[in-house]
Formats: sequence, structure tokens, C-alpha cells
Amino acid sequence: MEFLIVLGALCFLMFVAYRGYSVILFAPIAALGAVLLTDPGLVAPMFTGLFMDKMVGFIKLYFPVFLLGAIFGKLIELSGFSKSIVAATIRLLGAQRAMLSIVVVCALLTYGGVSLFVVVFAVYPFAAELFRQSDIPKRLIPGTIALGAFTFTMDALPGTPQIQNIIPTAFFGTNSWAAPVLGTLGGIFILVLGMAYLESRRRKAARAGEGYGDPASLVNEPAPFTDDRLANPWLAILPLVLVGVSNKLFTLWIPRVYGQTHSFDPAVVGDAAPVVQEVSKIAAIWAVEAALLVGILSVIALAWKPVTARFAEGSKSAVGGALLASMNTASEYGFGAVIAALPGFLIVANALGSIPNPLVNEAVTVTALAGITGSASGGMSIALAAMADTFIANANAAGIPMEVLHRVAAMASGGMDTLPHNGAVITLLAVTGLTHRQAYKDVFAITIIKTLAVFFIIGVFYATGLV
Repeated sequence: MEFLIVLGALCFLMFVAYRGYSVILFAPIAALGAVLLTDPGLVAPMFTGLFMDKMVGFIKLYFPVFLLGAIFGKLIELSGFSKSIVAATIRLLGAQRAMLSIVVVCALLTYGGVSLFVVVFAVYPFAAELFRQSDIPKRLIPGTIALGAFTFTMDALPGTPQIQNIIPTAFFGTNSWAAPVLGTLGGIFILVLGMAYLESRRRKAARAGEGYGDPASLVNEPAPFTDDRLANPWLAILPLVLVGVSNKLFTLWIPRVYGQTHSFDPAVVGDAAPVVQEVSKIAAIWAVEAALLVGILSVIALAWKPVTARFAEGSKSAVGGALLASMNTASEYGFGAVIAALPGFLIVANALGSIPNPLVNEAVTVTALAGITGSASGGMSIALAAMADTFIANANAAGIPMEVLHRVAAMASGGMDTLPHNGAVITLLAVTGLTHRQAYKDVFAITIIKTLAVFFIIGVFYATGLV
């Protein structure tokens, strides 16, 4: 019964998300409904002490990233830089390779360390422009961005700085470059199959005579750039490069400047306790925020006139988008925390632990928990915190290197996490102005490909012994 309650809450939230209802409203309803059926006396304590605590904690940490990312993306749009990049891309690769262009840009940004959420905001303006000029349906944008940002550069390619590739290092004593051959092969597998799928969807739409879409019915469309003169494409792409490079540099500098912890007195006088910051836990967030500020200032400096002419109205829509995206994701975060605290979740975790093969056991456990919680990092953290010792013992008994455990866990976390209630998916759809009904089918197809890639590298390891 306890398992059915957890499953029911998950299915309910996926259903309402797919139907287009607000996750901000229904995530607490789904979570607390499960608590009510499990232990009615815990409804209020769980809501205040866990759901709201995790939700507010997420906003506290990440809202500035959402806000700065939204403003940066809006400035890329207002400056005309997106149109310039698109025009150069079409000249270089041809309109028929519009999807590959977006995938490559997303991949470069995420592999450079830019947050997945920031990539959505930054890339959407010129993805929309490129798809419009190439007459590709707008509904294919989310699947294209998902392939470039949420898959192979998130956790498959060795060395990626995304959190999904960092979490396993603490459990297995590895580094971010673990299992480079398997990771690279897995990344190629995802890219090739993903592009084949997206191109087949594009060709099918073209045969049916489906274009970008009716402008009157489209939502959250970037405003067209009306200036006759476009910026040099190298100048236009400079802010994106600066964000990636600055993020890397600030990631290195911040711990050196502040140390592992930093404290300050919140008042000049009085007996207030000092505020202590654990810099090691938030250095990556500070680095992204600082990098985005560098990107914003560079766009303003390089395109002062077009940006300042429409900044007032543009910034309002950017702030509204950031608020919606961050609240959606924070609600999902709270939902996952409540579900993970229920007895039914423990039943799921224990059942998954009975799978005999060590690597398959790890892959299924991590991807299942990521799917239930709607979070790649959250599901992997829960799985490894509870079962890392078991995974290690089974791997040692079977002669499996820790590097392989690392790569399988990282890639599995980004498998079934992108179900309809996933925060990144909801953010992606909100930013692009599309619904689950319009665009989730392609995101789910990419999810299936990404999940298959985990079992592909497991097969490669057992067949060849490559690491």
C-alpha cells in the first residue's frame, strides 16, 4: 500500500504537468496527498518542515542564477546578437542543419560549465530565430535543447563540470574524468541517435508542410530584431564565450579568495551572531552568477543602443520568466524531498537493490530514483548515500573498477529524470512558451535514448573491458 501511495503521487503529478496545470500548485498537493494517506498527523509538519524548507532553500540558492540567466538571454535577443549568430550559422552549416547547430552551442556551453538552466535562457532566443528562418516547427526546440544540454555533456563526456558528474567522486574516490573511453562512447551514442531522431521529426514535419508555426498562436516569442545592421557574428558570440570562460575562472578564484568558509558580522554594533558561509558548497553558484554578470555587462557594452532602447519592457518579461521557472523547479524539489521521506520510497529503494548484476543494479536504482524525485542530482544523491557501500562491495567482488561505477551512476542519473514533472523540463517548456502536449514527446524520446546509453556502455564494458 505504501508503495502504491508513492506511485500514485508520482503519476498524479506527471498527469497534471502533462495536462498543462501549474506544478507550483499541484506539487504540494501531490506530495501532501501522499503524506495524508500515509500518516495524516504529518501533513502540517511535512509541509512546513520539509516541503517549504526545501523549496525555499532551492530559491535561496538558485533564484539569482535563474534571474541573471533570463536577463542575459533577453539581452542576447534585444541586442540582435541572436539573429547575427543565426545568420552566420546558416551561412556556415546551411539551414538544413539548424538542429545540429543548436545542439553544438548547447553542448559547448554546458561542457564549459554553464548551468543547464542558464543554457535554456541563453540559447532559446537564437534557437527560435534559427528555427523560424529555417521554417522548422517551434515545437521541436525543447527536444533539440534537451539533447544538447541535458544529455551527453551533462554526465557522459569525461571532465564535464556539471554536478551530475561531480557527485559520484565523493562516493567512489574518483575524479570527473573517470572512465573516459566509456563516457566518450556513451556520448557519441546519445548524439548520433538523438540527432537521427530529431532529423527524422524535422523531415516528417517538412513533408507535411508544417512550418515554424502561426505567429498569432505562439507564446513567449522573442521580439524580432528590426535594426538593418547586424553585429559581426564573432562579436555577437563573444558574450557567450565570456560566460563560459568567466565561469571556469571564477570557479578557480573564489575558493582561493574566500577559503573554505567565510564569516561576517551582520551589524556594525550589537551582539548578533556572525553569518558563516560554507564557501566550498556555494562557490560554483557564485561563479555562475559572477560569470552571468560579466556576460550581461559585455552585451550592454557591445550593443548599448539597441539594448537600452527596449531594456525596460524586456527586463520585465525576463524577470517574470525567471520567477515562473524558479518557482516551478523549487516546487518539484520540495515534492521530491517529501516523497523521499515516505516509507513507500524505502520499499522502492530496497526492491531495486535486489538486482543481481552490480552495474545493472546501480543503473536501474539511480535512474529509477531520479525519475521518482524528478531530479538527476537528487535521485543519484539519495541512491548513492543509501547504497554506495553495497555498490562498491559488489563491484570489488566482480573486479569492476570504481571509474566504471562512477560513469554508470552519472549517466543513469540523467536517464529517466526527465519525466514530465522534472524541474528542468518544466523550465524548458515555460521558457519556450510550449506545453507538454506540444513538445514533451520529443523530450521523452531523448530521455529513452539517454537511458539506453547507460546500458550500452555497460555492455561495452563487459564485452571489451574498456574503461
